[in-house]
Amino acid sequence: MAVSGLPPYDESNVFARILRGEIPCRKIYEDEHALAFHDIHPQAPVHVLVIPKGPYVSFTDFSAHATNAEIAGFFRAVGTVTRNLGLEAKGYRLLANMGADSHQEVPHFHVHIFAGRPLGRMLPAA
Repeated sequence: MAVSGLPPYDESNVFARILRGEIPCRKIYEDEHALAFHDIHPQAPVHVLVIPKGPYVSFTDFSAHATNAEIAGFFRAVGTVTRNLGLEAKGYRLLANMGADSHQEVPHFHVHIFAGRPLGRMLPAA
């Protein structure tokens, strides 16, 4: 069931194709709820994507329709990836984009993990 105002899930999006094994990825973690892999166009020395295995277009869709096990499993996967990469000591940034204004490029909910250098401000000062 789509969330009001959101597009329906597109089964041909690149992340759906990665999950089906049609497109390879540089996988660094996988369990029953999530897949984590290196971004093909990294914006920082560490740039990893974590995607849930279910067909969710956004955080709103994910939080409204995923099971409690999927939600907990996904966020635990994000934590496992940051721990496995040793990112706690110096820090990292989590980012989830939704929609055109945020520049979401793939219509499948996902979290970016950025690290490996000082990242600066998220947005310019107003």
